[in-house]
Amino acid sequence: MKFAYKFNNLLGAAYKKGNLIFTPDGNSVISPVSNKINVFDLRNNKISTLPIESRFNYVALDLSPNGCTLVAINEEGEAHMISLISQTIVHTYRFKGKVRCVKFSPDGKHFAVCKENNAFVFKAPGQFSGQYNAFVMERVYHTSTDETTCLSWSTDSRLLAVGSKDMSVKVYALDKFANFRIIALRNHTDSIVQCFFEKGSYDLITISKNGQMCVWECNLNLNDLIPWDKAPPRKKQKVEEEVEDNVDELKVIEQTELEITEALKEVSLEVENETKEKVDQKNHFSYKKLDRHYLADEPRKDDREAVLTSADYHIDSKILVTGFSNGSFFIHEMPDVNLVHSLKISNEKITSIAFNGTGDWIALGCSDLGQLLVWEWQSETYILKQQGHANNTSCVSYSNDGEILASGGEDGKVKLWNVNTGLCFITFNEHSSAVTSVAFSGNKKFVVSASVDGTVRAYDVIRYRNFRTFTSPRPVQFACVAVDVSGEFVAAGAQDVFEIYLWSVKTGKLLEVLCGHEGPIGSLDFNPLPTSSTLVSVSWDKTLRIWDAIEKGSAHETIDITSDGICVVFNPNGQEVAVATLDSHIHIFEIKTASQITTIEGRYDLGSGKSDTDLISSKKTLEAKSFTSLCYSADGEYLIAGGQSKNVCIYNVKEKLLVKKFEITQNRSLDAMDDFINRRKLTEFGNLALVEERENREGGPVSIRLPGVRKGDMAARVHKPEVRVFCLEFSPTGQQWAAATTEGILIYSLKVGIVFDPWDLQIGITPAAVRNAVQEEKFMEALTMAMKLNETNLIQESLESIPLKDVELIINTLSIQYVQRLLLILAEALGTSRHVEYYLIWIQCILSIHGPSIKIQKNMPAILALEKVLVRRYQELSKICDHNKYTMQYISRLGEVAQKKSKELTDVQMKDENESDSDNEDLFEVYE
Repeated sequence: MKFAYKFNNLLGAAYKKGNLIFTPDGNSVISPVSNKINVFDLRNNKISTLPIESRFNYVALDLSPNGCTLVAINEEGEAHMISLISQTIVHTYRFKGKVRCVKFSPDGKHFAVCKENNAFVFKAPGQFSGQYNAFVMERVYHTSTDETTCLSWSTDSRLLAVGSKDMSVKVYALDKFANFRIIALRNHTDSIVQCFFEKGSYDLITISKNGQMCVWECNLNLNDLIPWDKAPPRKKQKVEEEVEDNVDELKVIEQTELEITEALKEVSLEVENETKEKVDQKNHFSYKKLDRHYLADEPRKDDREAVLTSADYHIDSKILVTGFSNGSFFIHEMPDVNLVHSLKISNEKITSIAFNGTGDWIALGCSDLGQLLVWEWQSETYILKQQGHANNTSCVSYSNDGEILASGGEDGKVKLWNVNTGLCFITFNEHSSAVTSVAFSGNKKFVVSASVDGTVRAYDVIRYRNFRTFTSPRPVQFACVAVDVSGEFVAAGAQDVFEIYLWSVKTGKLLEVLCGHEGPIGSLDFNPLPTSSTLVSVSWDKTLRIWDAIEKGSAHETIDITSDGICVVFNPNGQEVAVATLDSHIHIFEIKTASQITTIEGRYDLGSGKSDTDLISSKKTLEAKSFTSLCYSADGEYLIAGGQSKNVCIYNVKEKLLVKKFEITQNRSLDAMDDFINRRKLTEFGNLALVEERENREGGPVSIRLPGVRKGDMAARVHKPEVRVFCLEFSPTGQQWAAATTEGILIYSLKVGIVFDPWDLQIGITPAAVRNAVQEEKFMEALTMAMKLNETNLIQESLESIPLKDVELIINTLSIQYVQRLLLILAEALGTSRHVEYYLIWIQCILSIHGPSIKIQKNMPAILALEKVLVRRYQELSKICDHNKYTMQYISRLGEVAQKKSKELTDVQMKDENESDSDNEDLFEVYE
């Protein structure tokens, strides 16, 4: 099995903090999510996460006008210049301070950055500027008395407006102009949120936090600024040159030196007056306030404390959108400030707003909810509506074909995600408290969830409704849930009464209450074999219990374990179980004999991860770490484990070896990332991390949590959560695994072509030899050599060169070991190739000829991958067929209508002709 898993996608977190931006074509939204960046393709309904990662959360980003270069800056002032073509970080620059905003100029030659009370202008590398060195500083402006907040470039990229918390907006020129001076616009009574230049002019719109908007008119047009090198020529220089040329003549007439000096002074005064008159013809750069509007009056009707938090302006259509702290946004038409549209999307503040290029779509982000919306304001419809779990994602579960991922959160919601697109397509809100566990049925028809609100709910995946609610005779808090392989029974364990409850899915009735545990139930699982109904459970009472509740009721077998049981999971072969205990051990037991097979020590693989507020050493912290989630791979040979750490470990069960360890994040904005506390935080007064640093935010949160608080809620002071892995799940296809973490749901998948993994390779087997065999029409030899090289592209090339009439013969000749490997290859090829019928013939021949010889358990990943791609291809082709069918019906209907109209027109013409003939006959009779 390969372990070249790479980070592929981030689900469950659409937006965290920072600003949203659209790509130049307006079809995609770029959203910062913690220390990663998500790209939402609105045309294809797909999410992709850039394969880059920062050491801290991103807070400011902007895209160049050509859409190739992205500048992203994290909260510690580290700027990354990212190429969206190669999706790599090409350069890094440290500002050594917090950065509020970054903005590219419209011509793409420069970009400006706000830091503290300064504004920096850099040359943008690329063909527009002719500069290929990154972060070459061009200008520095530092005249603000407080922190700068926003930037705006004029449409000709010559002027830069900078807003700040000192309630003023200053206008700077990028180059030196003869009739320009720095302007400070001071008429606001609160800090500036945004400022915007109008199109084709230097007129400004400034907006402050208290909702005041000022409109400023500039006295100059775009072409009225006079460059310094093109200013009116000074006559003084010409006169001095003429005087120097005529010195000899002046000497001839015997004028004194004093007279020459006095003549020069008079001429100089005359030239200065003349120059001043010419410059005054073009007035110096200045602004006049035209109007002031109060945009916060409308939202304050519902909330008197509402303040303006974000705004954006589309200069082409002159549409202004403003977002407020109460979750409402308003669209105004400028310059008359007519209210066009208003909507309230939540009760939390809108932290970012952005228009797309055409001005039809508006992207809105709410950082407190992790919500991202794209709203088409003209038709008043949602283009995109995504929201992760408000708090941590506590559990995940794959469907049996790996197409759907279910997640439960501490916000009481259950979400279903499409693994291929990365989008959440349904959210269930029936639970009133935190969801602790989710599980899919074996037939993929429903998913069940357990919650501490005392209910277990079953949701129909096809009709999207809660069709069953399972409850206990007395109120309990459920900590875990499991569904048997047939989908007929549901079992849930309680954490406060130490009992396991068993229900029937068909009737919804409680069948059995399994008693025996003396501590909270940590986890339970059903045997995956269809011939068995065994249920295993572990508890904090240091026991593993094996139940056959369906046949024997409460009768069970007890196995003592070394410490409190946290998690138990069945091997896909149905013969073994793995148990994670509080002492960081993983114990493997055989079910039939109730004997222990092996033990894996994982304490030192987890890592300590000392928190800033911990008062004990990292060595003592390590003793309290343990695995909280386990999952077997599809073939049952490997075990993935994670818990109270940033590390996820994959173990070989038989060899008890650590095969691979993944560090899920490098985000230092999370707590417990390092094994040692930074010495710079330790002072004679204690740890600086324990000092509350309040800021003037809406709601006024602080930077540390309440003492003893581990899990946050909407009112807690948690600002720096600890990194944790709450749940792990292998995809049934074996091609990916998911981790529910503090940052969201991380998807790691096997990427084709990143690892050379040959099989039974020999010296003479090369890509050239494979292609030579194809040319010589030795198709069998070419296919076997390509499979031994294990290069997907080469295998697909050799497969597609085989004539259709030889497919059955080649499959008959192949041995079973080649056939088993070929199944997974065919599944991958079918998902990407256009030759759908060709590969379907291959699959049909393999299953009809070698079907009885294929071992289901060993080839489960390949069979599930085949089912997954067939379902997806069927859906795609169904859409195309339906579209073609309805198009043909429409065209046929148009033809019938056209034919009917033509017939009616012919009838009318014939009627007119008959009437005209009769009139002619009457006239002829009259004439006679």
